[in-house]
Amino acid sequence: MARILIVDDEPSLRRILATNLLQESYEVVECCGVSEARKALADNTFDAAVTDQKMADGVGLDVLAAARESDPWLSVVFLTAFATIELAVESMRRGAFDFVAKPFRSEVLLATVKRAVEHTNLLRENDRLRDAVVRMEGSSEIRGNSIAISNLRAKIAKVAPTNATVLITGETGTGKELVARAIHRSSLRSTKSFIPVNCAAFTETLLESELFGHERGAFTGADRSREGLFEAADQGTLFLDEVGELSLAAQSKLLRVLTERQVTRVGSTKPRPIDVRLLVATHRDLQRHVREGSFREDLYYRIAVVPISIPPLRERREDIGELSELFLLHAARELKAPPRRITAEALCALQRYKFPGNVRELKNLLERASILATGNEIDAANFPVAAESGKPNGSLPQQSGEAWGPEVVAYMAPDVIDLRAFVASLEKALVQRALKATNGGQAEAARRLGLTRSDIFYKLGKYKIQA
Repeated sequence: MARILIVDDEPSLRRILATNLLQESYEVVECCGVSEARKALADNTFDAAVTDQKMADGVGLDVLAAARESDPWLSVVFLTAFATIELAVESMRRGAFDFVAKPFRSEVLLATVKRAVEHTNLLRENDRLRDAVVRMEGSSEIRGNSIAISNLRAKIAKVAPTNATVLITGETGTGKELVARAIHRSSLRSTKSFIPVNCAAFTETLLESELFGHERGAFTGADRSREGLFEAADQGTLFLDEVGELSLAAQSKLLRVLTERQVTRVGSTKPRPIDVRLLVATHRDLQRHVREGSFREDLYYRIAVVPISIPPLRERREDIGELSELFLLHAARELKAPPRRITAEALCALQRYKFPGNVRELKNLLERASILATGNEIDAANFPVAAESGKPNGSLPQQSGEAWGPEVVAYMAPDVIDLRAFVASLEKALVQRALKATNGGQAEAARRLGLTRSDIFYKLGKYKIQA
């Protein structure tokens, strides 16, 4: 049984609302103002909330804020008089689910509340399923359905069960550590430690101590013996990021460890055997550095037993939609708010952007947009850099009439594209736009799209669009 919160300082109206909802077998909790609503939200779980706009101790937006704090998935419906219609629109911009104008018809109220309950349950179920997927696949799962990412996942699956040293290459922000964690998670060492270290973050002397450990008195400040990261990762995985930043002296010491499978602490002469799987990563072209003499050739062949190259985001633009959805969900959890939707125009701008910072830059852009956006949707204006650089060169092709033809759509499409997914997303967006323009009128939407009622009904089911 769904539980509904009613917030209104008029007892008569509150009673009417409760009576209508009770007749539909809803459980109802009544509050006479914002203060009571805050306590009720803190003490109970609701499936929808119905609140008046103006009350003696506050406004409906206060109720909305309290609902977001207690349950980011809760759908809130506002009651509004004609004189406060602008406030109702602002409420929806702040994240309200819908509003009902007073005086209201009971069937309109009940239909709105039913949709609000369904919306709440859908958001909660999506969140539960995503959490389940993350728990099963690990928090560092590699997202995307492009051919490049599918090949990457296949290579990880092949190399993970072995003890081979893997060299992971890719531009900054492509997710080299995520790949390393995925390899460890699928390996026979998955129950043991995964220890990452950024080689560029230490001086040469400090890095040697970090990797190999030191004995007491080995240098000034060494007041006790300490094991290094190689020893700490025994029977597990050690991930050396930015291995291209190592000096030639550090490269020589690393080569000795990989050859002899033992480490000697700084200040000691006693070697210690180790059983560690080594994964290394760099954004540099190590083969070029080998030719230039700044990276040891013998060490290169030791660490590049299995090379894995991660494609930059600009070479798998078809993955941007799925990644955006994931990052918006993560941002919503951090902000304790419902996830915002990204418009087709915004997604187009992102897909045309070159992303010099790759996936990390996309994540940052979406987090920033989630914080600064005021409505339920994130549009291209929230990505000024991406939108500006994503404009096609030259002027757009011109076409008479209001509709754009296939030449213009093709002109605006990304250079690298999953055609089936693009056509499906375009069809879905057009159906949604037609329904929005007709206030959900399926017959009129079908007419505008040149479809029959049965055609549009089929597409609603195919794309899981709520009418």
